Amino acid sequence: MPLSHILPQLEINTTLARRVLVNFIRNEVHKVGFQRAVLGVSGGVDSALAAYLTAEALGGENIKALRMPYKTSSPDSLEHAQMVIDALGLRSGTIEITAMVDPLFEQFPNMPPLRQGNIMARQRMVILYDQSAEFNGLVIGTGNKTEMLLGYSTLFGDSAAALHPLGDLYKCQVRQLARDMGVPEAIIQKAPSADLWPGQTDEGELGYTYDEADQVLFLLIDRRYTREEVVQEGFAPAFVDRVYHTVRRTQYKRIMPLIPKLSSRTIGYDFLYLRDWGETG
Repeated sequence: MPLSHILPQLEINTTLARRVLVNFIRNEVHKVGFQRAVLGVSGGVDSALAAYLTAEALGGENIKALRMPYKTSSPDSLEHAQMVIDALGLRSGTIEITAMVDPLFEQFPNMPPLRQGNIMARQRMVILYDQSAEFNGLVIGTGNKTEMLLGYSTLFGDSAAALHPLGDLYKCQVRQLARDMGVPEAIIQKAPSADLWPGQTDEGELGYTYDEADQVLFLLIDRRYTREEVVQEGFAPAFVDRVYHTVRRTQYKRIMPLIPKLSSRTIGYDFLYLRDWGETG
């Protein structure tokens, strides 16, 4: 495109956002009986920010950060993840997933990269939940609002965490808060990548930049613009339609599995909160 006149509207009060998210993590972890947290650190800005926020909420000694590389993972990813671990004084471990996923890949020699990536994402979450049990820590997610709205996540993989503290921050807002919290600039500036194969980038797969997506999503979701109103802001109709239909098509990734209603009190419909059962906290 690229347009940027909407980006100033996406600027956040980083001091306030930081306080809200740190309190959110601390309160939500503690109220379900945990004192510790587990998260994966990939070397990207999202997991780095999630780690910085969680460390401020719980203390670095109460966090276990895991690097989970595949044999083709970039050495830079491992180095950047270690930078975060060292800066925050986190407990950490490295568990390579190659020997776990390759036997399945070998059974399907023509498996495309998308399927391989989904398997790797789910295997990493298997590890995180196992380590959650070992470390007695709640699993913290690292997904942001842009990825969630675009469905750029793996169901029961990276989307499966107990908490998603970045889930209401667009990618450009993640960068703002990360910079405010002192995340190394090398991590903030690097091209976003799931590191699924050499040279892979998120924006290369999507076919557009996160800044472009953020602006259209902000207008469609937060401002409730119609498709026509977004186009009037100067965005290409085909691009607006693409984003719009992607959000609609991936709605199933953002909700709990649907339950058909047969009774008067159905989970997810009529029974939503603990207070519905007389609980106060």
